[in-house]
Amino acid sequence: MKAAVLDGIGSAFEVREVELDKPKSGELLVKVAASGLCASDLNAVDGKRKLVPFPAVIGHEAAGVVVELGPDVTGVAVGDHVIMSIVPSCGTCEYCASGRPNYCSTAGNAMSVGGLFDGTSRLSQNGEKLNHFLTVASFAEYVVVPASGAVVIPKEMPLDRAALISCAVLTGYGAVVNTAKVEAGSTVAVFGCGGVGLNIVQGARLAGATTIIAVDVTEEKLELAKKVGATHVINAASADPVAEVKKICGGVDYAFEALGRESTIQQAWGTVGVDGTLILVGLMKNGATITLDAGPFVNEQSIKGCYFGSANLRKDVPALVNRYLSGELFLDELISERIGLEGLNSAFDRLRAGEGARNVLVFD
Repeated sequence: MKAAVLDGIGSAFEVREVELDKPKSGELLVKVAASGLCASDLNAVDGKRKLVPFPAVIGHEAAGVVVELGPDVTGVAVGDHVIMSIVPSCGTCEYCASGRPNYCSTAGNAMSVGGLFDGTSRLSQNGEKLNHFLTVASFAEYVVVPASGAVVIPKEMPLDRAALISCAVLTGYGAVVNTAKVEAGSTVAVFGCGGVGLNIVQGARLAGATTIIAVDVTEEKLELAKKVGATHVINAASADPVAEVKKICGGVDYAFEALGRESTIQQAWGTVGVDGTLILVGLMKNGATITLDAGPFVNEQSIKGCYFGSANLRKDVPALVNRYLSGELFLDELISERIGLEGLNSAFDRLRAGEGARNVLVFD
């Protein structure tokens, strides 16, 4: 099969013929239909975070069609359409047993060695191991993934839009609904309106927030933010976002930072009102630290981390698909461009430059 292989940090993607072994126990072979290009992919490509050994097949925000079942797989059939996720769960580790499958230690160990649950890879080229990115590795025509990380969806759900639910939508929507538990009538500010930030905006709309302030430095993204639910927008390239937020509502109940940058975290913290919360959604560089004004703590303001929107795959994925099919969740508007494998390098250049909301790799 064809796959885009990355030999190391800073390398260019090369489209090559690679080998993919059959699925083992508890695994699925899936024909990839679409895979979104995410900041987590870029973090691995540029070395901002150490997420996978190299050489590797990157990609994780994906949807496709099941081709083959490994032994001991139930609840899935050949021909089913599935959304694949970076949070498969073994069901038996301490985190799975305590109801926190997002933090499955078996999955985490597999990711660290570029393999699947048994620690080995199904990918190779000329007999040499290739590594799986986050147990998905979806910049390829086919993938073998843990069955617990695939959720069956209705066939009327378009697969290129379904792919976005896999990561950007689950993270953004989940940060609002699961992590922050935003209440109806709340005031919200969102710093960074890329793929995740835009879904924080629409998550806030779906949660019933009445004031939703989107902050970014590009008018294109701010216009998109208005389309998906922002009541106010601030271009931080031309205005002080902290001062502008305070003009609008004095201070917000919830501020979300979706970029993983100290400067925007500091700005977002400055917009939080009394008893409000800052939710850190964007991933920072390995080893990064932040310095914040401690004064607001006297007003019982707080800071909360967020991983993958505290998502519950079995509950949140079907709910989001249903919301798209009913017209409540906007996904069509988020796709900036559809590309093939040969377009990955230029698409990642656009992602680095902050252009567009989501490029999506699609296969015929």
